[in-house]
Amino acid sequence: MSTIQLRRPPSTVGGSEVPYRKRELRPRMRAAAVRYGPVLLTYGVLKLAGFAVFMYLLDSAGDFRKKNPRFGGGEHAWDVLASWDGWWYQQIAEHGYDPALEPVPGAKGLITLEGNSAAFFPLYPTLMRLVSECTGLGLYGAGMTVSVIASFVAALGVYAVAKRLGGHRAGLVAAGLWAVWPGSGTEWSGYSESLYTALAAWACHAVMSRRWLTAGLLTCAAGLCRPTAVALVAALAVAVALSLRRREDGVRRPLAAVAVAPLGLFGYLAWVNYRMGDINGYSKLQDGAWAHKFDWGVHTFNVLTSIPVGHFDYLFAMPFEDVIGVCVVLMVPVLTVLLLRLRPPAVLVVYTVLSYLMVMTTQQYFGNVSRYLLPLFPLFVPLALAMSRLGWPSLATVLGAAALASGSYAGYVLFILGVP
Repeated sequence: MSTIQLRRPPSTVGGSEVPYRKRELRPRMRAAAVRYGPVLLTYGVLKLAGFAVFMYLLDSAGDFRKKNPRFGGGEHAWDVLASWDGWWYQQIAEHGYDPALEPVPGAKGLITLEGNSAAFFPLYPTLMRLVSECTGLGLYGAGMTVSVIASFVAALGVYAVAKRLGGHRAGLVAAGLWAVWPGSGTEWSGYSESLYTALAAWACHAVMSRRWLTAGLLTCAAGLCRPTAVALVAALAVAVALSLRRREDGVRRPLAAVAVAPLGLFGYLAWVNYRMGDINGYSKLQDGAWAHKFDWGVHTFNVLTSIPVGHFDYLFAMPFEDVIGVCVVLMVPVLTVLLLRLRPPAVLVVYTVLSYLMVMTTQQYFGNVSRYLLPLFPLFVPLALAMSRLGWPSLATVLGAAALASGSYAGYVLFILGVP
């Protein structure tokens, strides 16, 4: 007895056959466009508005023309975007690393070591080099491409996290807040903030979705991006401990996530220390070359007690930038309390609190805290929930005004009036 096999006939378009899998893919792509299109559009429009203002301010003021291309200057306004830290990342992408602790001859005081590229983590410049070789773009164009794409991926991650806690509308607003937040001027620049935030947001979302291996791998990648990823590693560990206690997802996958998560961060630090021949080489470099060190919050306390009385005699004082930094620093505890009232997953709480404490207890250029705290995306959630109650015209007005203003407070101030 013969068996009759039924085959699904291929469809034809313009005389050519279209495979069934392609026909299946199209509805999924349309569904994805409907689902995520508004998020990308919201973020893109707001970010583009702020970016345009930033470029206008740069060009009209012209201060960058008088500066060294390495330190906030250049021939064109857009050259500023790849200065400061961006210069270092391009050097790594082009020449690689040569970790060393090189004393500055005769130097005394805070800066006693020569700056070294080992202070900057490798994932962003590696992607920069990869994109450059695959596309033919120069390192500047490749770095900007990585940052811009990562900023949109981060916007989707922020939306996904906020949506789980407050719904679609709150997610849209949270993605919009990511575009206008203080420090957001670094999102479209030669900096690693966008890449790190994208990895952190999706890692937290993976934990919330109980996709442990994905969370572990994303956290591992984040550890190759910024040293503050230690807060993300700790947040994942706490989430795993709670899962094991509740016996929700077995043992193997959560433990595998914990094992993988710290490999990027501690692997890079171990390599740098080994190459320097000093078990504490990375910390010594940050302290001696950039005056960044753990000080239990002494420097932050000095700033917070000086600015209210009009004194700017503390270390690394930059009045305009520091005032913005103080506003952000004081806003974080308020938003954290509001976040806690929503009873969010532990991973978001631990990540936010530890990231904040790491910044506050470190001696550094205080004005930079607006960008150091930019990756604290869970703080967008309570504000997004409150703003989502506004009507669309009111919401567009608020976010639109913030987007235009961000060209100054989130961009120009960081790159020109201060030292990123």
